[in-house]
Formats: sequence, structure tokens, C-alpha cells
Amino acid sequence: MRKNVVVLVSIIAFLLAACSNNEQQSQNNQGQPEGNEEQKITTNNSNADEDNDEKVNKTSSGTSALADVPKLPATTSDLIHQEPGKYADQEPYADGVEEKVIEDLSKLDPLPQDADEKTKKLYFRYMYSLIAQDFEDPQNLINKWEYSASGNPDLPDSKYQFKDNYNVEVILDASGSMAAKVNGKTRMELAKQSIQNFLSDLPEEANISLRVYGHKGSGSDSDKELSCNSIEQVYSFDQYSKEKFSEALNQFEPKGWTPIADALKASQQSMSQFDPSASTNLIYLVSDGIETCDGNPAKIAKNFSESTTQPIINIIGFQADPKAQKQLKKVAQASNGMYSTVNNQKALEEEFDRAEEVLEAWEDWKEDAMSEAEYAETDNYFDILGFTNDWYYKHLDQSNKITAVMNLAEDAEILTYDQISEMEKWDSQISDLAEKSSKEIENQLENISAKKLDRFKKSIKEKFSEKTDK
Repeated sequence: MRKNVVVLVSIIAFLLAACSNNEQQSQNNQGQPEGNEEQKITTNNSNADEDNDEKVNKTSSGTSALADVPKLPATTSDLIHQEPGKYADQEPYADGVEEKVIEDLSKLDPLPQDADEKTKKLYFRYMYSLIAQDFEDPQNLINKWEYSASGNPDLPDSKYQFKDNYNVEVILDASGSMAAKVNGKTRMELAKQSIQNFLSDLPEEANISLRVYGHKGSGSDSDKELSCNSIEQVYSFDQYSKEKFSEALNQFEPKGWTPIADALKASQQSMSQFDPSASTNLIYLVSDGIETCDGNPAKIAKNFSESTTQPIINIIGFQADPKAQKQLKKVAQASNGMYSTVNNQKALEEEFDRAEEVLEAWEDWKEDAMSEAEYAETDNYFDILGFTNDWYYKHLDQSNKITAVMNLAEDAEILTYDQISEMEKWDSQISDLAEKSSKEIENQLENISAKKLDRFKKSIKEKFSEKTDK
């Protein structure tokens, strides 16, 4: 019914996004997301109570689909830590997607004409949970800056100091899901090619290693034990040899389960051979899914990061779904490492590029070719610009998608036009929150030097960390 209008609005919004986003915000300030203490937004107690009265809402709506629906984001921290919806990276009107969205919406009963405010909001929360976006955590950006500034004598963390030896291990998921196709090639094929390109460009003196897991057996329950125990260092720490490394890459194909925790534990054991006072250790773990072998990868990653090995841990989610992203982020956070979601080979190689730049600087340091003046502060301007642009487009995309989902609900006769009009205020509130949060973070990210980095990391962590009682 309103599909053409939504498409037109989306096109106009995209064109406007190319212009400066520093214009004055909308005058739509008649209400703000509930409980937003960090943003200093006053809230109405009755609004705050709405999200806490789940039993009343569930009873009045008459549907079990609303039983565990997440609350709407009310603070910057809520936005950062919200779980991405199952359609976060898909267009609701796309072929093959629209039918699935309608199927999920059909779990709801038609909203009664006389529904109260609480029930309307609960319906909106359910629809929002389907398309909620993955907003980048500023802590992750700071960790990337710290890594990019490796070698700078002002950095407080010794693991980023250049040492005589540089050891790089790539841990690759070879479970069955890595056989999924991306533009005609499997995820595994793309990952192998990107990893080979990355390691072949590293300085000759760097020691490299490739470890794989889940490459034996199958995804069946009968093969679980075999597959979960299949963790193998197919290229032991040595300088890169194209012939030997190609041979190692050809030893395995995607097969079975996903023992992330045990793979990290094996990596720690292998790296323990290196004297930490003389070695800088870098880990890249590439996975598309969650731990399926009953391990606790976040706990193991934390232990690994706090060991004498002092590794710098990078976690890359390769086309990871929202559930996998959530767990992989926790693994990165537990190790004070970096997390990135990539959806194609180009993005995967861009993640590896950061390491190449650092190791090139290490090579210069080894040759005494880097003067003290060249330990420059990280050039953060474009990172900040990319961060704020990403937030802007994410909240714009999120708003367009919630509108599309509500319109599909109208087509399915679950909502009426008037009910949608009433619900649009919550979309506006979240958009306002996202814009204000983006500006707040941008202001704090600017003018950060290596000397300030440690103090800033702590302040970011305290301000935007996920609350333990949520």
C-alpha cells in the first residue's frame, strides 16, 4: 500500500545524506526514549514503566511472540550494545526477504483498535528488534588506533611496543558453514585467498603461522567429537614460503563444527615458546559462526590476553549472523582486542591491510630507519569521519527499515495506518538519540594522542560499556 512512498522517501533520504549532516536537528523533541540518563533527557515515569510491564502487555496482546522482546534503546550504551536484528543487513522489500518478514509479523495478532499505549509500544519493540542495526563501539575504534600506533614510545601498553621478533598467527574457521557461496565462491575460498595475499606481503623476517579448526568430520552429531578435536597448525611458525604455504592451504576444506575456544587455547600453547620481552605477537581469528563445541571462547581469550604471551587479538566475523556477531564481539572485548564484521573479500583484505602497515613500520624500526619524530600520532581524522558517517547511515537505514516493516504489517492487516502514525514517534526518538550519540562520541574521539590513549580508553569503557544488570 505504501511501498512506493517508502522507496521514494528512501531515495530522497539517501540524496540528503550526501549533504552535510550538521544541519539543525528536527524540532521533534516532544518525547525522548525512556530512561535516557546518559543523554540527560528527562523522562516521564509512565513511559519508563511501559517497558517494564511485560505481563500486562503480553496478556493484552494475546501473543507469545512478545514475551521476550528487547527494550528500545534509551542511551548511547543501549545503541552500541543492542543485538542486531535478523534483517539488519537485508532490505525488507527484497525478493525472498519480504515473505520472511511477513512470516515473522504473522506471529502477531492484529493490534486491536482500542489497544493501549503499552501494547502499541510492545508491537513496535518487536518490529524494531527485527531490523535493529549494529552500531560500532567506539572502544573498538580506540583499540584499532592503539594497534595502528604500535611502536610509539608514548603508548602505555607494552604489547604494542616494537620488539626484535614479530609473530603472526591466523586462526581460520573451517567448519561446514564456510562452504557457503559469496558471488560464486565459497567463504573458505575467499578467506584463503585473502590470507595468502596478507601473509605474502609481510616483511620477510616475520614469523607466520596458520591454524585451522573444524576441518574434519561433518556437521552431524555423530561427527561432533571428531570435528571439535580437529584443530591443526598446518603452517608452523616460520618465514613465509609461497610454495609451502600454498601446500598448507590445500590440505583442508570446510567440513564440521566450530571449536573456537580450544583453537585459542592451542594458539596460546604454541605462542608460549616465544620470549615476550623480545616478541610482539599478533592473532587474527576469522570465523563466520559461534562456538559449537561447548567451549567458552571469551574466557579463553581473556586468559590468553593476560598471559605472558601478551597477544594482540583481532576477531573478524566473516558474514557472521547477529548471534555470531554478538559472541565474537564478546571474545574481542574479553581480550581487549578488536572486532570487525566483513561481508566480502575486499572488506576482509582491508582488515589485513592495517596489520601490513604496522609490520612495515616494524621493519623500518628494525633497520633503524625510523626516527623519534616519525613515531607520529595516529592519523585519526578519516577514522572519525568514517565512524560518524557509519553511525549516520546506520540510523538512517534503521529508520527506513522500521518504516518498511510497519508498512508490511499494515499490508498483512496487523496494523492500521493510524496505528503506524502513532508509532512513528518512537522511531523519531531513536533517530534523535542516534544523532546525539554520534555527535557526543565524535567530540570525544577528536584530538586523541598516544599519551592520552590509555586514559581515554578507560573513560570510553566506563561511559559506554554494557551494563551488567541488563
